[in-house]
Parts: sequence; structure tokens; C-alpha cells
Amino acid sequence: MYKFHCLNPIAKVGTSRLGSNYAETDDIAEADAILVRSASMHDMAFSPNLKAIARAGAGVNNIPLADCAEQGIVVFNTPGANANGVKELVVAGMLLAARDIAGGIHWVNTYDEDGDIAKVTEKKKKAFAGTEILGKKLGVIGLGAIGLLVANTALGLGMEVAGYDPYMTVGSAWQLSPAVQQVKTVEEIYQTCDYISIHVPALPDTIGFICKDAIALMKDTVTILNFSRDSLVNSADMIEALNTGKVKNYVVDFPTGDFVGVKGAILIPHLGASTEESEDNCAKMAASEIKDFLENGNILHSVNYPDCDLGPKGAGSRVTVLHRKSADILGLLTAMLTEKGANVSSAINKNRGEYGYTILDLAENASVELEEQLSEVEGVIRVRII
Repeated sequence: MYKFHCLNPIAKVGTSRLGSNYAETDDIAEADAILVRSASMHDMAFSPNLKAIARAGAGVNNIPLADCAEQGIVVFNTPGANANGVKELVVAGMLLAARDIAGGIHWVNTYDEDGDIAKVTEKKKKAFAGTEILGKKLGVIGLGAIGLLVANTALGLGMEVAGYDPYMTVGSAWQLSPAVQQVKTVEEIYQTCDYISIHVPALPDTIGFICKDAIALMKDTVTILNFSRDSLVNSADMIEALNTGKVKNYVVDFPTGDFVGVKGAILIPHLGASTEESEDNCAKMAASEIKDFLENGNILHSVNYPDCDLGPKGAGSRVTVLHRKSADILGLLTAMLTEKGANVSSAINKNRGEYGYTILDLAENASVELEEQLSEVEGVIRVRII
């Protein structure tokens, strides 16, 4: 029986997938797995029982990834599960920026003058006139699960679309419409696009990359949409650009106090993935990742260990080893198991950064003593026999 703990409410359509061999527990110390959405885990002490954390969402800045890796705790996320929800809000953000819809609605809701509002509206509506997005050019920076959906959808709205992503995966390339112009430098996006939508993770080389120098290359009255992370944009530089009119609108799903009241800033209260469908999809994917890892030892969509899949576990024992990156660990473990009389029927090893993961299938059942012996191998962080 495996036990799991939910730090945030997780949709039952997801946790129900775990099946009868799982029980939810209020005691986090006895949990084999934790499912989380936005709760911060940086100040938490983790029990030796904890084997996995699944983030029902894409961002994992609320989880101490390095500490988890050092303790042999695999951290998963759910990339793409909320992609459609975010995509739809990006489209809404473009329309909010193109047409002063929010300003018009605010005027109607705060109207307190005497007279027929319908007649007054005909005079006042000119103040909220905007432009259409048909025929405008959208630049998408980052063509992952969300970015490619935004690009493809914008084409359907009659926009011209350019995309930039030097690390685009083969899977994304297959899904991206051939009508999207793929450019080789981000400067081409800056210089030619009326709208720029950001879809990259917050990494050392992307934090603050939308700054004064980048904005200076952009077209006058450009609209910038940020549905990835607030830290990707230099706040002071963006506020200056809004005040001077260089940037017409900054649409952001991560509101901060700096932008409250700034003309041209459209602040959305982090609603990108706040749909029933997105929450259900994230919960289902997170539960499936936990289940496959605990029962089969397979890793899919980890953010601190390599993805590694040996398929469903067979009749014998499956030995899983989390370890530091090593070129000869597979041979070392295989030789050690053979020396102990075990028959290794199949094996796989993957590395990612400083860490690696090895799965070995045995024809027979392994002993607790074998687990203890493997744990003593230099560089091994955690051994689990399933």
C-alpha cells in the first residue's frame, strides 16, 4: 500500500487514477509521494519515506529541486497539461490590448450620471476605440507546449506569425504549422512584430531578458504578453517604456505592485491555468507519473532527474538506483548483481546534469540485503527494489 499527501486541493479525477493500492494520508511524514500545486516547499524537511513529488502544473519554483535530488526524491511536473487554458488566455490578452475592452466595461460599471446611458454610450465609446489583430504580426518567443499552440491559433485569427526557439523539440516541430515563420534570432522578433508573446522558463540567461536594450529594438507601440514568469521582464525598464509610449500595452499574468496603476499595464491575477479542464488535466498527469514511478520505477517528466523508462515491471524484482552521474555505473551495478547471483534480464541508464538513474530487471526476487549492499556503492544516492 502506497500513501500520498496533497499539499493543495488536487482534483479527484486525478487521484482516483491511483487505484485501490493507494491511500491519502494527513501525516506527510509517512507519505511515499506528495502532490502539490502552488504551496511553497522550500522550508519543509522531508521524511526518508518520501520518494516523489508531483507538481500539478509546469512551474516548479516552489520546490527545492537541488535538495530533493540530493535526498533521492524525484520531482515531476506536468508540461502541456494546462497548455490550452493558457493559450486561450493569451488570445484574450491580445484582444484586451487591441481593444480597450476593460476600460469600456469599467466605464459602464461606474457610470453614475443622470440620463440615458445608452445614448451617452454612443458619445463615449470613441474613447475606447482600438484596432483589430487581423493582419498584425505576432512574435512567439519559445515554441514549447504553450507557445506552439499560441502560434498556430494566431494563424487561424488571420495574424502573421514568427517564432523563435533555438531549443525546439522534435515533437514541437511536428506540431507547429509550417505557416509559422521560424526566425534564427530573437532580434528579428523584436524588430518586426506588433505583438510579442513570451513562453520560456525562468533561467539564469532568460531572467530579465526583456529589458531596455531589447525594448529599444522593438517597434513603437508594441504589445508584450507575458504568461510565463514575471521575472523574465525587467520591471523598471518596462514601466519606463509604458510611460513613454514605446510599449503600448504590457499584458502579464503575474501582477506585482510595481505595475498597479501604470497606464498600459493589463494585470491578470494568474488565471492562465485556472480552468476546470486544466486542473483536471494536471491532476491526471501528476497521478499517472507518481503511479508509474512507484509501481514500475519509470521516470517521465522529471525536473531534477533524467527521464528513464523500462516499461511495465515483470515477474521478478526491478532494481532502481538514483545516483550521481557516472559513465560506468551501469556496468558496475550489473557486475555486482551478477556476482551476487542475480540474473539481470534488462537494464537502462540515463544521465541528466549531475545526476543519473539506472533501472535493472532481475529474473528473480531480490533480497533486502542486496538493496543495502547496492546503497553502499560510491555515488549511489538511493536504491529502491520494486
